[in-house]
Amino acid sequence: MLPEKERAEQMLAEAEERNPGPWGSHSRVVARCAEKIAARAGLDPKKAYILGLLHDIGRREGVTNFRHITDGYHYLEKQGYDEAAKICLTHSFCIPDIHMHIGKCDLTQEEYDEVVHLLAVCEYDDYDRLIQLCDSIALPEGPVDLATRMGDVKRRYGSYPEAKWQKNFELKKYFEQKMGADLYEVVEADTGGKVSAVGLSCG
Repeated sequence: MLPEKERAEQMLAEAEERNPGPWGSHSRVVARCAEKIAARAGLDPKKAYILGLLHDIGRREGVTNFRHITDGYHYLEKQGYDEAAKICLTHSFCIPDIHMHIGKCDLTQEEYDEVVHLLAVCEYDDYDRLIQLCDSIALPEGPVDLATRMGDVKRRYGSYPEAKWQKNFELKKYFEQKMGADLYEVVEADTGGKVSAVGLSCG
């Protein structure tokens, strides 16, 4: 189940009031990219847009790292929005392995174990894959090429798992084949090598 588009936009705006930051603009870029790709790839553009808007909604609880994943998951689950809750979990894991997360793990052991379990039983679909891809090209200012976005993360955190890097390029190829078009052209990405100076975690 998903909220209506207008409700999702309201939820994001309310979350930004609680915790202002570039993550809100990033979320809107993800949503717009997902909508455009979905329209060309045989998916529901409205659903893709809503999922993109809400993938980082856990940041409403404050400045956190890993915790935004579980905060978003539980926030949306409690409201009955299970499809959006799933995206809060899966968007950071194009490979369903908790060790693929980049940055500080600010979870309790119980929360950590919960994520391990959820990833183990979760079945990805094309909406999970779509938001993972869009998250990996979206800066707050707009979409960029994968290498620019992932390189920005690598410079700020000191590392980026090679397997995750390669998986994101596989997702790019997967959706280009479904669209029959170049990803960067569809989302109108800036491929000139610009990197945002704004701190923003990968997930």
